[in-house]
Amino acid sequence: MHFRKQLVRTLVPVLILGGSLGPLPQSMASSEFNLPSLGDTSASIMSREQEYQLGRAWVSMLRGAVRTMDDPLLKDYVESHVYSLAETSQLTDRRLTFVIVESPQLNAFAAPGGVIGVNGGLFLNAQTEAEFASVMAHELAHLSQRHFARNLEQQQRMRIPVMTAMLASVILAAAGGGDAGFAALASTQAAAIQEQRRFSRQNEQEADRVGLLNLQQAGYDPRAMPDMFERLARISRFSQTPPEFLLTHPVNQSRIADSRNRAEQLAAEGRLDSIDYQMMRARVQLHHEQSPGLAAQRFRLLLDEHQGEHAAARYGLTLALIRAGQYEEAGRVLEPLLQARGNSVPVVMAAAELDASAGRMDQALARIESRLQVNPDNFPLLQAKADLLLRSGKHAQSAQVIDQLARQRADDPDIWYLAAEIRGLAGNILGVHLARAEYFMLTSDLDQAEEQLGLALDRAGNDYVQAARINTRMQDLSNHRALLKSF
Repeated sequence: MHFRKQLVRTLVPVLILGGSLGPLPQSMASSEFNLPSLGDTSASIMSREQEYQLGRAWVSMLRGAVRTMDDPLLKDYVESHVYSLAETSQLTDRRLTFVIVESPQLNAFAAPGGVIGVNGGLFLNAQTEAEFASVMAHELAHLSQRHFARNLEQQQRMRIPVMTAMLASVILAAAGGGDAGFAALASTQAAAIQEQRRFSRQNEQEADRVGLLNLQQAGYDPRAMPDMFERLARISRFSQTPPEFLLTHPVNQSRIADSRNRAEQLAAEGRLDSIDYQMMRARVQLHHEQSPGLAAQRFRLLLDEHQGEHAAARYGLTLALIRAGQYEEAGRVLEPLLQARGNSVPVVMAAAELDASAGRMDQALARIESRLQVNPDNFPLLQAKADLLLRSGKHAQSAQVIDQLARQRADDPDIWYLAAEIRGLAGNILGVHLARAEYFMLTSDLDQAEEQLGLALDRAGNDYVQAARINTRMQDLSNHRALLKSF
């Protein structure tokens, strides 16, 4: 990818110069970012609005540098559950954005400005929803306590260059699983800024304490956090190359004991798991399995062990059989799940996927439409409808649905990528250029975005309203480019 090569060239000098000191760039020091302090001295180093702008610029770089998962069910699950945790957290600025990195390696991270990152590997390693929530609550605590800005303050007011290097190292680490060149770059450069991007022991303890309280207030069993820590410690003990999460969040016996002691003092029973979480785990397991056939064997064994009473194994087996082309058996396996959980969105979508794969497109659409009548704005259902209409050759109808999704999820590059494809098939060439421009802006390929906006402006012709909108986006693009250059 051209942009990936360009990003490598950009990040290398940033990493090398990561320890240098320097004033805030003019664009970041302007009055528009100077919000009043809300009680923490870190505001003198970086305002909350600066953190937000930095985070949004950085996440566009991350999306352009690593492979991400575009599974709408998985994205919806992560977003809804983290937002739910945020409601009971100490986080005051809840403008969150999410990235799910396509990697089986265990990792999760929080970056300034409300950026939450999750590797697919977290689902593989967190055995219950409460364990998954404990990691997310911990990351939200890093955000609510503004540990990033406070670290900068502790490092004698080291500003944007160090800040950018710290974030760049996360990009390199996240990209390491999918690109040999990025992996090599990460291994040679990350050591120079290792200490800068690690949270201090004090910050980790604070994030544990605040996260435990959040976990309890959100209705989870707080003992899930020390349980997760113990699992991480076992992974570290038997691995020559610990997961990235353990490099930035080191786990030792003292930390495990402290978190367990605090969890026991809370003396609160709470929920541990859910079928929905286990179904999301099944999706990730299937995604990272070598073949659908091998995944089917594993899900079938799990189902047999529980005498057929394991909803997530049944769900995973159904999906594996569909992808292996064994539609009749998939239908037999799915039927008990439809009877027991027929209103579940993942189950309805599995049934629709089976219908569509077996050539029953009208039945598949009817299933999705039925659930949309109950929840008309559901993201996974709407994307499924757009896809089914596209596969049915109903391009204009599909375009209407994807346009609705684009309005709901304007910051989702996967939606814009799909919108460009659908609009092209529907004959809306202007719409293609606009969708591509949004996609490239969200993945920080600004040259491509500028080119697409120029083509869109040419297409707009004498449509002055549309031309004005395009010129506004061109100005937004120019501002975004200046912000990135200031880093």
